[in-house]
Order: sequence, then C-alpha cells, then structure tokens
Amino acid sequence: MKLSEIALQRIKDSKSLPKKLREALGVSQPTFWRYVNNNSDELTKAAALKVIREETGLTDDQILEENGIAA
Repeated sequence: MKLSEIALQRIKDSKSLPKKLREALGVSQPTFWRYVNNNSDELTKAAALKVIREETGLTDDQILEENGIAA
C-alpha cells in the first residue's frame, strides 16, 4: 500500500499535518520527509491514516493506492 498523489500533496501543502504525522509515527523531521519523498509504507500505518483522515477529510479510498492503482 502507498499513499495516493492527492494525499501526498495535501501533506506537502499543509503546515500542521506533517508535525501531527511525525508525532503519530514517532519519527524525526528528516525521517518523516524521507517517508513522504519515497511514499513509504510507514505512512499507511493506522496512526498515520487516522491523522490524515481527520486533517484532510479524505476517505481511505482517496488516501490509499494499492500497487499504484487507486484503492
């Protein structure tokens, strides 16, 4: 599983979302941005998805892609 382009863009465009995701995942800023730039599976953990859902209003179908195809 990977994040969709829309979800990644919302993360990149937000001022508060990256901080909340770093806290939820318990990672440093450089590690977090490496996850975003590589579209890491770490961003699909339950804690991260909960934050993304709450902050963006996106549904799981809009947030996740499976093997490069929208879920």
